[in-house]
Amino acid sequence: MAFEDCVLEPGKALPIGASLTGGGVNFSVFSRYAYSVTLVLFESPEPDSACRQWKLDGQINRTGDMWHCHVRGLTAGALYLYSVDGPYIPEKGFRFNVHKSLFDPYAKALTGLEGWDLRSCMGYNPEDPLGDLSFSPCDDLHTQPRCIVIDDTFDWQGDRPLNYPLRFSVLYETHVRGLTRHPNSGVAHPGTYRGVIEKIPFFKELGITSLEFLPIQEFNEREQTRINPRTGKPLVNYWGYSTVAFFAPKGSYASDSRLGGQVREFKEMVRELHQAGLEVILDIVFNHTAEGNERGPTFSFRGLDNGIYYILDENKRYYKNYSGCGNTVNCNNPVVRSLILDCLRYWVMEMHVDGFRFDLGSILGRDQQGRLMENPPMLERIAEDPVLRHTKIIAEAWDAGGAYQVGWFPGGRWAEWNDRYRDDVRKYWRGDLQQTRHLATRLAGSSDLYLRDGRKPFHSINFITSHDGFTLKDLVSYGTKHNEENGEQNRDGNDMNYSASYGFEGPSSNVLIETVRERIMKNYIATLMVSLGTPMILGGDEMARTQRGNNNAYCQDNEISWYNWSLLETNRSLFRFVKEMIAFRLRHLGFMRPEFYTGKDGNYNAIPDISWFDETGEAPDWDEIGTCLALRMDGSKADILADRDDNDFFIMFNAGETPVAFTVCPPLEGKPWVRAIDTGLPSPEDICTPGMEAPLAYPDQYLIKPRSMVVLISRQFGLTP
Repeated sequence: MAFEDCVLEPGKALPIGASLTGGGVNFSVFSRYAYSVTLVLFESPEPDSACRQWKLDGQINRTGDMWHCHVRGLTAGALYLYSVDGPYIPEKGFRFNVHKSLFDPYAKALTGLEGWDLRSCMGYNPEDPLGDLSFSPCDDLHTQPRCIVIDDTFDWQGDRPLNYPLRFSVLYETHVRGLTRHPNSGVAHPGTYRGVIEKIPFFKELGITSLEFLPIQEFNEREQTRINPRTGKPLVNYWGYSTVAFFAPKGSYASDSRLGGQVREFKEMVRELHQAGLEVILDIVFNHTAEGNERGPTFSFRGLDNGIYYILDENKRYYKNYSGCGNTVNCNNPVVRSLILDCLRYWVMEMHVDGFRFDLGSILGRDQQGRLMENPPMLERIAEDPVLRHTKIIAEAWDAGGAYQVGWFPGGRWAEWNDRYRDDVRKYWRGDLQQTRHLATRLAGSSDLYLRDGRKPFHSINFITSHDGFTLKDLVSYGTKHNEENGEQNRDGNDMNYSASYGFEGPSSNVLIETVRERIMKNYIATLMVSLGTPMILGGDEMARTQRGNNNAYCQDNEISWYNWSLLETNRSLFRFVKEMIAFRLRHLGFMRPEFYTGKDGNYNAIPDISWFDETGEAPDWDEIGTCLALRMDGSKADILADRDDNDFFIMFNAGETPVAFTVCPPLEGKPWVRAIDTGLPSPEDICTPGMEAPLAYPDQYLIKPRSMVVLISRQFGLTP
């Protein structure tokens, strides 16, 4: 890009970032304690390309803490960085370094991250005995990736966020790259946003409503320094929980390599998913950035205003580390609150996403000294923001600093990942004793956690597996984690997995072992789909994807993490079961109730909305050590809001190792029980086609095989459910 015709003008403080004006580009960036700010424009993405630098005048180009200018004649696609001068006094929290080029925190796209060497970004001299107290005079202007001026114009074809109610949603957690990166993925654009588009027919067949993507905001894949001890290849940042630029979609996930192509391609993906009826939810990481601790690089926030953007220790040389990743974003500083809200609004208004999952969300509730707040303004503002009002907001309601807020996450309408659900259901189906009480609580929507402050069952995001931990196949194939390829001597990852191998650690050719494993996987999926709450499944579980026992594959951009699509055919019966189980849930309002069970008749009839039984048909002794449980669910007025009824259900669980004859409670008059699901039966008998449910051989008794569950459904004579 030639700069001969460009003219520097005063510009405006708002909007923040780089914005097209019609006649040029307005630039605005925050820095409270800077001595000076310089805008650097580049002719091309090439490292040695020509550049032009404009040092902004503090009298003309500054309003309050905002440094701004307008460059007349500049167009979309322009490349830029900032250079900021100010005090370098680490022990007082100041880490300005005029020699380090900085990303705009509001940059909408970056280019040049492929060969980025973070060593050039160090604001201190790593060779100096003083460490980070030293000052680096080394210029990184020509080695730094660059920000791109983006034109947000796009043909959305009338698209808007879908915003399905949570209770009618089935979430599918997946990774943009890993979904289609495998050579057998069958797509023309593997590992990209377009690859996701190519898998839309698969998502439609599976029947999920919403895709929840691991982080797609720009991050540095090359920040890892370890190697895989088995292969000798470098490990990478695969998951992406180390954000570089919050407004910028990941460039390497785009097949369009033109400047700004990642923005256009991301929008295309969202538009096409929406046209297919599929929501887009983003996993977003506001709790820390990739700048790390005091020994980390300086490429954006640290060089603009370290003490504003991060929570510093009492000795301001150091950082509070509630994220476990070196630093903690100062989320409740007013400036940072504005950045977070601006970012969320941008992804909703300009990128049309339907929701967010907030990684280590408890950090957003810490004050500027790191203390947990009773009414955190950041969380309340997100919940009550008028632009975000119908956007899904889901918290990982804990952090690495000891906060654990599952069930009482502040801020109003937040949903939460319910790890209590995960652990209790895992322990029950593993066969642990005295778990029926906990299973019942999780099936009924975790009212012990969410029946307060107006919370509803759907605020519980129920899951058995997620990216962080075993896959479903590995959960039933490994008794312990196997993370040796991460290069940390198997010390990383969670040791409390509540998993089992059922006779052999890892893959087995034993038909009996594999039969048990498939049955347990079906139990997990069926339990998830009949529980009150919002279900989330881990992508690939529907085809028994394995990570070879690795329960922390954050650094594995290879076949450990990629979806092996040949498994779809190998495990066709499991895929069919998952698909039919999702459809079963979405057909029945009883599993999507907007209110908790009461155990009473609700003044509609003489039947309680839920009743609990042991295998003999009696009320359970909740202190009993057994592994059997049954429930009867009354379907009348299942959806109170819509005044609609559902079928009645009788559901039986047997986590033991022997068959059990359950007493079946009598159905309502004229509505006999029929079998809809029996995970102890082979496919396709394990789940019946709607309208083809099987009559019971004995109406008052059902023999349930070991480690199985059965769902009976009421059916009016002559009618299908």
